[in-house]
Amino acid sequence: METIKFLNKWANAHTYYPLDLIRIALGVFLFIKGINFMANSQMLVDLINPIQNWAGGMLAIHYVAPAHLIGGALIAFGLLTRWAIAAQLPILIGAVLINFVGDMHMTSLIMASITLIACVFFLVYGSGKHSCDYYFKMQQ
Repeated sequence: METIKFLNKWANAHTYYPLDLIRIALGVFLFIKGINFMANSQMLVDLINPIQNWAGGMLAIHYVAPAHLIGGALIAFGLLTRWAIAAQLPILIGAVLINFVGDMHMTSLIMASITLIACVFFLVYGSGKHSCDYYFKMQQ
């Protein structure tokens, strides 16, 4: 617990606008991907096709789009950022691994890897000073 408090104090002392812009861009990107998956559900089914016969294949189809929509909005506003990112991690790890199980799409692999790295960074770093989390914490 002390480590998390130390990291939180360090993060709040070293917050910069570019990091907040990256967090907002990450949230908007995930939100748009959620809209794309909702609008074109066949694309999501085709992506999950290599693991379709595994346990949870149909569950994954119903989890990905709403998690991206809600999680992306929460990340963009900086509200419950770590919880929203924790919900994104299984999806992003699956997005990276699915390239090795099925057909290798290099652009998809790079996009999923960069998004995963950004999410892991913000899972540790937090939402920053220019977020709803920080605003509500300062109101207390």
